[in-house]
Amino acid sequence: MRVVVIGAGLGGLCLAQGLRQAGIEVDVYERDPGVHARFQGYRLGLSEVGAEALRGCLPHHLHPVLTAITGELAGDRPVVDPRLEPVGDLGPTTGTAVDRHVLRHLLLDGLDVRFGHQLTDHQVGEDGRVRVHFAHGQTTTADLLVGADGIGSAVRAQLAPEIRPEDTGVRFVLGRTPLTDRFARLVPGFGTVAKGSGLTLMLGLMRFRVPPRQAAPWLPDTPDYVRWVGMPTSPAPLAELMRDWHPDLRAVVEATDTAHSAQLSIRVVRPGARWPLGPVTLLGDAIHATSPSGGNGANTALRDADLLRRNLIAVAAHRGNLLDAVDDYERQMIDYGAEAVAHSLRALPSFVPTPGPEPLPTTR
Repeated sequence: MRVVVIGAGLGGLCLAQGLRQAGIEVDVYERDPGVHARFQGYRLGLSEVGAEALRGCLPHHLHPVLTAITGELAGDRPVVDPRLEPVGDLGPTTGTAVDRHVLRHLLLDGLDVRFGHQLTDHQVGEDGRVRVHFAHGQTTTADLLVGADGIGSAVRAQLAPEIRPEDTGVRFVLGRTPLTDRFARLVPGFGTVAKGSGLTLMLGLMRFRVPPRQAAPWLPDTPDYVRWVGMPTSPAPLAELMRDWHPDLRAVVEATDTAHSAQLSIRVVRPGARWPLGPVTLLGDAIHATSPSGGNGANTALRDADLLRRNLIAVAAHRGNLLDAVDDYERQMIDYGAEAVAHSLRALPSFVPTPGPEPLPTTR
């Protein structure tokens, strides 16, 4: 059995690692020209489900490295006003912090990812195998094609063209700032939300147990940092919107590492009606892209990878056939994926400042 994964994000790489260690032939193709092509470095919160799925797919020799590059997330989530005066609390929670860029490098270990491969189309032959075509003329064949190519999935566009990304109308600015004692005091627990008129600012810390480069020499040299997300209601610069905010909050944004900042739109993909069962399927944001307010996008993609891995291992062990394995995966994935999207949208209004969001220009 040969599996072709389109997309070298967390979900696709996690699946590839799990299949590789099970002895199943797998190749990953990515449209970006290289691993550093786009900004992808920010803190994620791993849930128990996400962490368990990740460990299930990773080779055992990488488990100590994974532990080293994560950080503990625990405590309250205070809500403060622009002067840092308490105005509420979102309640205590726990989790595991990990940097997406660092984790992606860990998941790349041992995999030969074909960068610079833009998928154009695929066809299922009479023999049930999938022929995959790329923009530069190369083709490859697989028993199973997995579209893990994100919210703008080329695989989904052909497999289920009626399922399209939806723009929520919310824009946000994402950044990270080197961690100092001054900034650490702003986040005494899991995270802090500062809400003002026209802007909500969310803060979280990324403290590695061991610096990534010390944990493994091939990992990025990434220092501890404050991850911040600003949700404004106008296109005015954040510095202008924060003119009267507490100096410490302004300083977090002013001291940001501009190479690791971006302005993005919040779009979602809701799983729709099932497409015809076959040797092509979808994973992660390609089929259930969530709002970051849900905190469950990466966790759901990792859950996908682990579920599909286990189903394909059963096929390789002659405990079932491929289409039944894909059918079981899709039925479960669409069910919990739809709930993940719905949960993230229910949570979004509590983070959007007043007045309501207005369209902003986006850099992507």
